Formats: sequence, structure tokens, C-alpha cells
Amino acid sequence: QVQLVESGGGLVQAGGSLRLSCAASGFTFSSSAMGWFRQAPGKEREYVARIRLRNSYTDYADAVKGRFTISSDNAKNTVYLHMGGLKPEDTAVYYCAVDVRGNNWNSRYSASSYDYWGQGTQVTVSS
Repeated sequence: QVQLVESGGGLVQAGGSLRLSCAASGFTFSSSAMGWFRQAPGKEREYVARIRLRNSYTDYADAVKGRFTISSDNAKNTVYLHMGGLKPEDTAVYYCAVDVRGNNWNSRYSASSYDYWGQGTQVTVSS
């Protein structure tokens, strides 16, 4: 079955960096698209970034553009989210998700466009 396992969250000071990992299994990784979302307390889950694995095409939310980088290691079936210049408002639970067929590009901002989700990893940025 499909499994997505996130890791790498933690507590970091403002301006610092973290790298999140999402190890995937149970589907054809290279044909899919992987996304990162986040959810802060009392807020809706929001789109952060997406990568289409067949061509490594990436996309970012405006709030993180220029600070975060999404990447993949197809040999390890793993997607990463490199987060730099962290701000207190980046504090949230971060989730990875998979669009198994990788073709929901126009609706990439919507959580409903993704088929499976990881359990989430907490990122806390102190001021």
C-alpha cells in the first residue's frame, strides 16, 4: 500500500534552516507529482510546493518562493523540502502528499488533488 513518511521537523530560530524528507513507497514514484502542504493551528491546510517527478518541474506558493526548495532523489523515492530564511509564520505541521498520476497541475493548490498523505512533521520557528 502507499506510504509517505515525513521526517526532519524540529525547533529552529528565525532565519535558520531545516530540511524535511518524505520517503515514499507503494506507487510508481517517477510518474507521480509530490506536494508539500502545511497547517498552522486554527488555520486551513495550505499549499507550499510541488514537484512533478518525470521532469522535476517545480512550483511554489508565493509565501515561500525564494526561501524554500523542493527536490527529489528518484533512486531513493524521496522528496525533500529545503527551508531557509525561516520565519515564525512558517510554524506549522508540514505534510507531504502524492498525486499518483501526476496530472492535476491546474488544481495543484488544492489538497483534494492529492491521493495520499503522510502523517505530518512539526516545524516550529522561534523569534
